[in-house]
Amino acid sequence: MTLLGLTGGIGTGKSYVAALMRGMGIPTYDSDSRAKWLMQNDASLKSALTALVGEGLYGEDGMMDRKLMAAYIFADDAGRRAVESLVHPAVKCDFKAWTDEQESEFAVFESAILFESGFDGCVDFTVVVDAPLETRIRRCMERDGASRAEVELRMACQMSQQDKLRLARFVITNDGKTDLKMQILSLLEECKLNNKQ
Repeated sequence: MTLLGLTGGIGTGKSYVAALMRGMGIPTYDSDSRAKWLMQNDASLKSALTALVGEGLYGEDGMMDRKLMAAYIFADDAGRRAVESLVHPAVKCDFKAWTDEQESEFAVFESAILFESGFDGCVDFTVVVDAPLETRIRRCMERDGASRAEVELRMACQMSQQDKLRLARFVITNDGKTDLKMQILSLLEECKLNNKQ
């Protein structure tokens, strides 16, 4: 099985491209939603997070106090890194178990922080979804009801799109004009050729 790591900055349409790939029959692992699920359901991860953040992290109903977790993560970089050092290995382990269950030629690992987290080491090829800056800003403003300044601030907090593109093996252009399915089919063919070499 060939594993594709799919990423892109906010507003590029990464999740839309992932949905298209799912629609084309390619299994897709959404690492962001799985990370949230694991933080809520994986007993060993919950125990480690509780030891790190504090006993009040999970209520009597077993639900995580997301405000408390957010406060811990955003208090300083050390807190964020400490949480990531627990969550990222759990996601990698979960992804490995998931891939073992798949029987397709390709599978996709979708992640907003593919390179930042080291998840790119879990895949065979990296794919970055790209779109013009103004298109990305407009999409975020329309989707989230955010101001331009808010969108630009969120973008500034992420790895730059230029750095993502520099690290990418493949790029999918999602500008609303270029055919996405043809680009996906083309990159799948290129992956097959690379695998034969």
